Amino acid sequence: MMEPKNNNTRFTPLIIAVSIILGILIGTFYANHFSNNRLGIINSSSNKLNSLLRIIDDQYVDTVNMKDLIEQALPQILAELDPHSIYIPAKDAADMSSDLEGSFSGIGVQFSIENDTIHVNNIIPGGPAEKAGVIAGDRIVMANDTLIVGPKLTNEMAQHTLKGPKGSKVKIKVMRNGEKKLLPFTITRGDIPQNTIDAAYMLDNNYGYVEISKFARTTHAELLNALAQLGHKGMKGLVIDLRGNLGGYMETAIQMANEFLPAGKLIVFAQGRKYPRTEEYANGSGSCQKLPLIVLIDEGSASSSEIFSGAIQDNDRGMIVGRRSFGKGLVQQPISFSDGSMIRLTIARYYTPSGRCIQRPYTRGNDEKYEMDLLTRYQHGEFFSRDSIKLNKSQRYHTKLGRIVYGGGGIMPDVFVPEDTTGATSYLTEAINRGLVLQYTFQYTDNNRAKLTKFKTSEALANYLHSQRLVEQFVRFADKKGIKRRNILIMKSHKLLDKNINASIIYNMLGKEAYLRYINKTDVTVQKALLLLRRGEAFPKAPSKKLSNINGKRKATTAQVYCVPKKRLQFVNA
Repeated sequence: MMEPKNNNTRFTPLIIAVSIILGILIGTFYANHFSNNRLGIINSSSNKLNSLLRIIDDQYVDTVNMKDLIEQALPQILAELDPHSIYIPAKDAADMSSDLEGSFSGIGVQFSIENDTIHVNNIIPGGPAEKAGVIAGDRIVMANDTLIVGPKLTNEMAQHTLKGPKGSKVKIKVMRNGEKKLLPFTITRGDIPQNTIDAAYMLDNNYGYVEISKFARTTHAELLNALAQLGHKGMKGLVIDLRGNLGGYMETAIQMANEFLPAGKLIVFAQGRKYPRTEEYANGSGSCQKLPLIVLIDEGSASSSEIFSGAIQDNDRGMIVGRRSFGKGLVQQPISFSDGSMIRLTIARYYTPSGRCIQRPYTRGNDEKYEMDLLTRYQHGEFFSRDSIKLNKSQRYHTKLGRIVYGGGGIMPDVFVPEDTTGATSYLTEAINRGLVLQYTFQYTDNNRAKLTKFKTSEALANYLHSQRLVEQFVRFADKKGIKRRNILIMKSHKLLDKNINASIIYNMLGKEAYLRYINKTDVTVQKALLLLRRGEAFPKAPSKKLSNINGKRKATTAQVYCVPKKRLQFVNA
């Protein structure tokens, strides 16, 4: 026989349901009633930022564009980490990425903005603009029926107008000397190669020269091609010019160093809090393992330039010549967001084979001292005297041969070459800084383009320009622009004025390699490198025992604990 049910248990589910509903109602009431007085406890710092943004969006006194607020906040947040972690807005991300990928999609011109107008300085051979009929000297004044001239015109605006997806079309109208009407062109955009090796030629019958502007995806392949061409010309030694090279891909620097180092030589190692130590060694496949080598650096050589230079120096593979490098030893990883923007976040520090980090010290946050470091170096005389350079003696390391090198602030060259100030005057400085040399030479090139096209080499064009008394013409031009004639200073700077004027015109007419061929003939750093090669002094020598040993012991080369982190002419591509 079954026992009878208890009547009280029959209502238990109903009681529970009612209790839950009452709890929800009471909770909602108190949440709404006290929301203006108590925002609640945010339990973790990682949630604070999201909560703050929600609170601003919900309760701030004025309407706030949250997208703009976030765009402004992100750079400030990353600036609190180190000087090289940065935020890149979506509108700039594509251009910054393509800058190192070796190509971009555009019309294939090099331009500058003169008198509020886009002037075509050079046409990229085989590019869309050349095929359409655009020539150097044309002025682009309209694009897709929109006027693109005026004081508000910038390089960025011009690039965004002329660049675009491969296969897309842009209609432009240009002014051309000798033509009364605007000339229309319809150009189909295409892939435009971006060479990172701007010059590869023989300095004399025995020694080659290669100038590398950045370490992009294609730079290693470009280097192999340049080495092959110079090899066919009988190259017995090489100068690699990394002055002003701000870096690029770390992988590219490793590939390039591999071409010059024997198998088993350490190139670089990197390590971070979440980045396990990784070491990169030469694999022995390099094509120039015994070729005499000189590497040129200066205060504008950074990042991958310093990885390459450090690998050559620490392995005693070649001589480093010039001035102390920039001092960037932090590794950034690109991380993209769904809207096309991205960050470059520092994830590790890299170290040269001897164990030194060359990152110069910085203070976390917006460090004005760090930003002004190059100016400080200049004011302290570092560009002019090796003795003015302050080396951190506590961060002393040794190369494979026992030569002393230092960490904590760039690569110190083996052979210091001061900045050449012969003939420099306040008149010359003002003329260059105000852009008058570039303005005059562009105007001269534009007015004499037909005549100048007869000269096919930098030497032939330079000989002609020397006979034209351009310095005197420039002085009259500068006087009209507000720089008063000062005969004594002009006489003192005459050779430098002549050199700068001629070099700029050669660049306008014949391009970067011709420009470098001309200025390198009197460039003291290049000439010093050539002298070392001719003397057979490209390979470092071990120091005497008195210098390499202290109390009979060599200092350990483990990675340090504390390691925190001359412009040349250049047109804009489109």
